[in-house]
Amino acid sequence: MQIAEFYHKNHRKLLLIPLAMVVIALVLIFVQYQKTGDIALKDVSLSGGITATVYSDKVVDVEDLEAYLNKNVGESSVRVLSEFGSSKPLGLIVETADLDDKLLESELEKYLGFELTQDNLSMEIVGSGLGQSFYRQMLIAILFSFILMAVVVFVTYRTVIPSLAVVFAAFMDIIVTLAIVNLIGIKLSAAGISAFLLLIGYSIDTDILQTTRVLKRKEGTPFDRMKSSVKTGLTMTLAAIVALTAGYFISTSFVMKEMFSIIIIGLLVDIIATYLMNSSILLSYAEKRSL
Repeated sequence: MQIAEFYHKNHRKLLLIPLAMVVIALVLIFVQYQKTGDIALKDVSLSGGITATVYSDKVVDVEDLEAYLNKNVGESSVRVLSEFGSSKPLGLIVETADLDDKLLESELEKYLGFELTQDNLSMEIVGSGLGQSFYRQMLIAILFSFILMAVVVFVTYRTVIPSLAVVFAAFMDIIVTLAIVNLIGIKLSAAGISAFLLLIGYSIDTDILQTTRVLKRKEGTPFDRMKSSVKTGLTMTLAAIVALTAGYFISTSFVMKEMFSIIIIGLLVDIIATYLMNSSILLSYAEKRSL
């Protein structure tokens, strides 16, 4: 009860927290763009390069192998494939921006000390032009999905301020999540961009729930209706976070882990976007108009 009263008295001041987060996120993304020429870190599926999977139970020092490949092949990253529920290695996944597959295979053989054949090596090569083209298409898909989401929101509520609050909350989820993903060094693949598409849908469900209850219902005060929506919305969000966290630790797929990581970060950001920003704007709007 004390938390609710504190929030009711200070919700306009609390709005500064998400606004500051958006500004910081935009600065971080701008810095990322200045350094790399792009707003996000990309793996070889989007930037072009080779993904090589080596199947072997040999224990390898990942950092040492990365340093060796960086020196002899080009910028590379190495991940270990392990058996579910144990640390037993099943192989390695090597990603490099260099497109010389013969050189990569030769250097891996030298380092690992055994011959690589079709039985223990698979390679996927993505040209830089194809990767960049696919990346642009995925960004366009995100842009159009965001625009269509905004249109649906405006058509549904037909009031400018509550609609803008929902749209800006979704914008904050995407921008802040992207900045955090860059900070912790997650390289986006096609699956990662798909996670951002899913995040647009995830991010507005609690905002839609809250806006509908506060504006469409008439029982009680706007603050009472908002409190009711908070209980339901937090239950939905926390349930999704718990399920995705379990999926992250159970899954042995790096693609799934990347998607789960991005959506979990986005949902945590959404709690702030929804209850410190959208709620504040919506509450001020409803109380001012005595809804």
